[in-house]
Amino acid sequence: MVRAQNRTRPTTHPDDARALNSIFAAWKIRAPREWNISGELCSGVAIDASVLDSNHAYNPLIKCDCSFQNSTICRINNIKVYAIDVVGPIPPELWTLTYLTNLNLGQNYLTGSLSPAIGNLTRMQWMTFGINALSGPIPKEIGLLTDLRLLGISSNNFSGSLPAEIGSCTKLQQMYIDSSGLSGGIPLSFANFVELEVAWIMDVELTGRIPDFIGFWTKLTTLRILGTGLSGPIPSSFSNLIALTELRLGDISNGSSSLDFIKDMKSLSVLVLRNNNLTGTIPSTIGGYTSLQQVDLSFNKLHGPIPASLFNLSRLTHLFLGNNTLNGSLPTLKGQSLSNLDVSYNDLSGSLPSWVSLPDLKLNLVANNFTLEGLDNRVLSGLHCLQKNFPCNRGEGICKCNKKIPSQIMFSMLNVQTYGQGSNVLLEKNCFKTFAIDWCLDYNFSINCGGPEIRSVSGALFEKEDADLGPASFVVSAAKRWAASSVGNFAGSSNNIYIATSLAQFINTMDSELFQSARLSASSLRYYGLGLENGGYTVTLQFAEVQIEGSNSWKGIGRRRFNIYVQGRLVEKDFDIRRTAGGSSVRAVQREYKTNVSENHLEVHLFWAGKGTCCIPIQGAYGPLIAAVSATPDFTPTVANRPPSKGKSRTGTIVGVIVGVGLLSIFAGVVILVIRKRRKPYTDDEEILSMDVKPYTFTYSELKNATQDFDLSNKLGEGGFGAVYKGNLNDGREVAVKQLSIGSRQGKGQFVAEIIAISSVLHRNLVKLYGCCFEGDHRLLVYEYLPNGSLDQALFGDKSLHLDWSTRYEICLGVARGLVYLHEEASVRIIHRDVKASNILLDSELVPKVSDFGLAKLYDDKKTHISTRVAGTIGYLAPEYAMRGHLTEKTDVYAFGVVALELVSGRKNSDENLEEGKKYLLEWAWNLHEKNRDVELIDDELSEYNMEEVKRMIGIALLCTQSSYALRPPMSRVVAMLSGDAEVNDATSKPGYLTDCTFDDTTSSSFSNFQTKDTSFSTSFIAPGPEMPLRDGESKPMVGFKIKEGR
Repeated sequence: MVRAQNRTRPTTHPDDARALNSIFAAWKIRAPREWNISGELCSGVAIDASVLDSNHAYNPLIKCDCSFQNSTICRINNIKVYAIDVVGPIPPELWTLTYLTNLNLGQNYLTGSLSPAIGNLTRMQWMTFGINALSGPIPKEIGLLTDLRLLGISSNNFSGSLPAEIGSCTKLQQMYIDSSGLSGGIPLSFANFVELEVAWIMDVELTGRIPDFIGFWTKLTTLRILGTGLSGPIPSSFSNLIALTELRLGDISNGSSSLDFIKDMKSLSVLVLRNNNLTGTIPSTIGGYTSLQQVDLSFNKLHGPIPASLFNLSRLTHLFLGNNTLNGSLPTLKGQSLSNLDVSYNDLSGSLPSWVSLPDLKLNLVANNFTLEGLDNRVLSGLHCLQKNFPCNRGEGICKCNKKIPSQIMFSMLNVQTYGQGSNVLLEKNCFKTFAIDWCLDYNFSINCGGPEIRSVSGALFEKEDADLGPASFVVSAAKRWAASSVGNFAGSSNNIYIATSLAQFINTMDSELFQSARLSASSLRYYGLGLENGGYTVTLQFAEVQIEGSNSWKGIGRRRFNIYVQGRLVEKDFDIRRTAGGSSVRAVQREYKTNVSENHLEVHLFWAGKGTCCIPIQGAYGPLIAAVSATPDFTPTVANRPPSKGKSRTGTIVGVIVGVGLLSIFAGVVILVIRKRRKPYTDDEEILSMDVKPYTFTYSELKNATQDFDLSNKLGEGGFGAVYKGNLNDGREVAVKQLSIGSRQGKGQFVAEIIAISSVLHRNLVKLYGCCFEGDHRLLVYEYLPNGSLDQALFGDKSLHLDWSTRYEICLGVARGLVYLHEEASVRIIHRDVKASNILLDSELVPKVSDFGLAKLYDDKKTHISTRVAGTIGYLAPEYAMRGHLTEKTDVYAFGVVALELVSGRKNSDENLEEGKKYLLEWAWNLHEKNRDVELIDDELSEYNMEEVKRMIGIALLCTQSSYALRPPMSRVVAMLSGDAEVNDATSKPGYLTDCTFDDTTSSSFSNFQTKDTSFSTSFIAPGPEMPLRDGESKPMVGFKIKEGR
């Protein structure tokens, strides 16, 4: 009798077997030892429950579920093909494996797109395609995977936006979309992710504000939102995220926020709120966050003292508070764990506590006002050179010494005056020390960043900079000629490395050795030239991507992006070394920038703004990287350069001084007479060259070639100050070139003012100035080219662009934010004076950018201006400015209110063809508002709109256009009202506006591909004042208008 029956071993379903064999054959994957790809697939480790897919010893790996058909059939439910450099597209057979619950294809070089057939995998729970070269849109069919727990699409080349359908994956627990290539907004349907625990949203070009619903993902333990383009403020709903242990928010544009939202996040171990426009103070209660290990509040607008409790947190190891306006002194006590501290670029003062001398403490105290007497120089060597205003070796070119020349041989020529900017005396009066002096000024420097001293082929000596710079550090060269400052901690990296090296032989350079080492930083890296003679300089920066490979493997997928500032001016945004090198990791890249030194020091700042991949080829592979920095003068130096010092002595020997005294005295007298005789008035060209902040300078031939000799086919429009042409630069950029007409009233002085104004502001909602040309009689400005033209054209022109309500509202908010920056946040406060629809341009994503600063008026704080020249456009002119020349920022507020009404109504601010009562938009809007008939103002072409937002915008517009400028809100208040963060009060004063204008002129939009002409009520003009007399034969503009304040 048979006591037991032998059971048949389960076999792989033939469909699954064929599909997997086809997939592995396409990817050229050979059979692992543990199972035979050509035999029974679901055997060995594939069905061994003790072997987990996280086991690195088994890769590739499949797992099977053999519970089907009475345990006789196995279906493949898990595939891992991880980091084995598989190349090519995803075979279509993969989407037939409908029993898959786990799919890990990360860290390969998969190409092509994801098929909509991915929707077949309805059992999928854990799915990642991270770190590949996949492209195309994300299939909306992923929304069919309603059992999905993990979605990883990081570090790919996808395009388009996030499909709203993914919001159906309500069980999602982990979402990684960083560096995926996606853009657009975060869909409202993502509010359904209430089970989400981890979200990485970094290095993606998103639009709109940070969604309020993220604050209701209350199970989140890790949230990263960095370098996204999302605007603030940080929603107050974030205060609900009390389960967070890691919060990284960074690079949020616009909108200020306080730290109130973190008040209950007591479980945090990592708190990074870098570069978010945070305001207010650091709460003293932060001492209660006992789990904190890392805090980064740098690059914000925080003020007040540093709470002593923050320094005493027992687990805190890294603290970054730099680039705020914190004041007071450093706390007297510090926790033992705190070993990396950055408080640079604040307003801190007082004596330093004793703990600054502790060994193994990384400390950055640069750019403060500390009292440094009695410090141990071995610990903080050179810090006095890097305090506020960089006092080291500053002066007028005078060489310092300790011993005076005996009076009997003193010669007067050493006491000559300074004649004109840049002329400097060589020696201090009466200076002698056994013919030895200490030089105080230089005129160049060269640094081998992260490497040893190297002599270049050209003979330049690049000084070594191989100091142990860590998360918070600075170093000053022995000769006090230059310094460096580094800040930042690499996320996820256990061994923070701040120098990268390579043995490669680099091409495109004769100095390959110079590129075999490079300085790295996780956040902010600065190099300073100290004690430089004032004048124009060429700054040369040299790069090679020595960390991210240039291969067709997952190690070559990484992208490094950072911003570069020279003397505070942004010269490169999202700079990508390898992309600039044509994809090569062994090609050297050199960049040159013209700048001006006016206070004897120069600063090069490399800044990570959250862009680029985070973790390729290793965790923490991002941030600035540079091989060499150098600066050379664009003038003939009048001082002797100090050689790189090997020690502390900086003396040089003067030979033959006494012998030459007589000749020098005679020569000095002659020189002084010649200088006085030939001294010329300060010219406009000198004024441009002497600017502290200067834009990039193009040659006239460059712009002539870019515009095809200013061909009429490239003409975009004709402005009041000259024509605007489209151009293509050699580097591929499309630009708009504003050619200042010789006969224009905008002379050199106003041209200089426009350069200063635009160069001092950089904002998402302001047109970017690439550079200028002031060669001979040629005066040109080079701007970014915006393909969608002006708001004027979009609303009143051929209407090829359809602006729905949400787009109009975002345009209104964007314009408001741009004006807030001009009025309140820019380093130089600016009144635009000609805000109007034709001066609001739209980029490819319909993001508004305020343009044409040619009429901008710079002004100082606490000043009210009476302008003798009224400049602007009828219909947008505030009454007090048009009638009395009374100019304040409320002039722009008024014009903004008019633009807001034009956005709502879709019509111009005046139209003589309309019936009485509707001719003037402001009057019509007020009358409708009084009768509670606001809805009649809405553009007929808007089929859908948000009535609450419509009423809000109309209410704000009426507040902005009140006849009394004192009653108009500041633009920061306008932004708060538009964002829903402030209540919109009723206007108490009827709008004031100009009518009956008989002045006639032509105006056009600049920097776009549309020309707008209006010869009635949208007319730019400048009414001459006492400082601008009329030219011979010139008639005074006919401007006859009256003020109306409603009925």
